[in-house]
Amino acid sequence: RVASRRRPRAIGIVDGVFQHVPSVWHKEILWAMANGIHVFGAASMGALRAAELHLFGMVGVGRIFEAYRSGVLAPYADPFEDDDEVAVIHAPPEMGYAALSEAMVNIRATLAEAATAGVISAATREALVRVGKAMFYQERSYEALLARAPAGIPPRESAALQDWLPEGRINLKREDGLEMLAAVRSFVEADPAPKEIAYSFAHTTLWDNAVAACEGEQAALAAPEELVADELRIKSDKSTSLWRMLALQECERRGIDAAAEDRRRTAAEFRRKHGLTRAAELERWLADNHLDHERFERLMADEARLDKLAAALGPAGTPFGLDELRVRGRYAALAARADDKKRSLDAVSAAASMPDEAALLQAMVWYFEDRGGREIPTDIEAYARAAGYADAGLFRRAVWREHLYSRLAEVRRAGGGAAG
Repeated sequence: RVASRRRPRAIGIVDGVFQHVPSVWHKEILWAMANGIHVFGAASMGALRAAELHLFGMVGVGRIFEAYRSGVLAPYADPFEDDDEVAVIHAPPEMGYAALSEAMVNIRATLAEAATAGVISAATREALVRVGKAMFYQERSYEALLARAPAGIPPRESAALQDWLPEGRINLKREDGLEMLAAVRSFVEADPAPKEIAYSFAHTTLWDNAVAACEGEQAALAAPEELVADELRIKSDKSTSLWRMLALQECERRGIDAAAEDRRRTAAEFRRKHGLTRAAELERWLADNHLDHERFERLMADEARLDKLAAALGPAGTPFGLDELRVRGRYAALAARADDKKRSLDAVSAAASMPDEAALLQAMVWYFEDRGGREIPTDIEAYARAAGYADAGLFRRAVWREHLYSRLAEVRRAGGGAAG
């Protein structure tokens, strides 16, 4: 899920840790695909998950996947339904996770190749496969396999196999993993559209709890960020972070994503608003905010998604905004301003109706460019809904009244009187 939050075009799953920690969850993969991400699997854990989820759209690659999908280890017609076929024990991270046992799929493929090459007979291959399958996955190795070989195997075949193994052994997991990487690379280079699914992703309580646990685990901050976070915590300002977290979760629940054009437009508006039009200004802002370009792009993607969520909610979010103002102690001041605006504009005839196009355009330029530091949006309807208005007409009327009220305030400060 952490990889999915970066919104890549595709994710490839090869292997995964299990036993002591949760393995890759099926629902994580379904969630990624529901968010437009193409998911590939091969070799080990990836092959298992692809076989289980290929009907939902996960793409499997390689011979191991095909064997799991069909239920047999093609072309050998051996039953192939156990996950121990790909399991190995490995060294710790500081030793590069080096494999300390041999995967059963590799043993099968190697013995089949040895039989094809005439090193061993078909009967010897079958006998050694049975021995290997009976071993605990952590104990499997070619040395252990030969040491436990049945007495009926001709000694010359055992010796020939031992001599042939160093050069002849097959690493099927590695071959399938490389095949998947090549497939993903070709797929991404073809500039694919986002993944489309035929199922409906259900946000269950179990899933939401898992998401919360995952986000808690990923909450570790870099040292400079931790200092800033401490300032945020000491001020007990929980509303902002809580709102953002829940809003982004709601985006995921609704399947709201941001296309490349949405992200570019959001980033451009953000840079204009904050005076970051030049590359040097952006670099300085990134440094001041402890961000790199990749995390900035993710931030802009989230902002674009939140804009879409706000537009989808429309006026429905307004009551919650008013309650937030009350909690923050800002409601009374805005209520007083609203009352003063109404009384002031009731005496101005121009406020009673909409102006002509030229006057309205002047008001819109004042609102967005002069006061807001941004261009007038191309989609006023979407902007109006995101701001909490039922339609663009009500938003334009509000802008016109705000423009008139601002001019009246300027007249007051200059000591003049209002004119109708």
